[in-house]
Amino acid sequence: MTAARPSAIDAPGYTETFVCEPESARRARLLVSAALHTWGTGELTEAGVQIVAELINNTIEHTRCRTVRVLVTRPTKRSVRIGVVDTCRDVPEVDRPDQNSEGGRGLLLVDALSSRWGYDRHRWGKVVWAELEVPAPR
Repeated sequence: MTAARPSAIDAPGYTETFVCEPESARRARLLVSAALHTWGTGELTEAGVQIVAELINNTIEHTRCRTVRVLVTRPTKRSVRIGVVDTCRDVPEVDRPDQNSEGGRGLLLVDALSSRWGYDRHRWGKVVWAELEVPAPR
């Protein structure tokens, strides 16, 4: 594990690497919450922590990665991006579970909570991300 640290280049952001295990979802939620409050966007916390939990849980369930990196960035003044990085090149797929299914709704929830989401495939793996829109100041 590395300590959460601000990004020194590009868009403002925070990043932390976690062991790929269920207990890491809690720490990822704390990272997202801290970043959002630091930026004065605490109203996005509920959606942000749910999104990162779903993305981390998908990585844990569907990959064989030993570690997972969480990125929380501010690409523009009006958006926050939450990303989960792993070394698996398989892309996420939205399930269409029936009403009796106990799982398979994670990406549907990410889609409902975010303004947009997607993934960036790389030679070494992928980043699955979701963006939240920062409300205009009153």
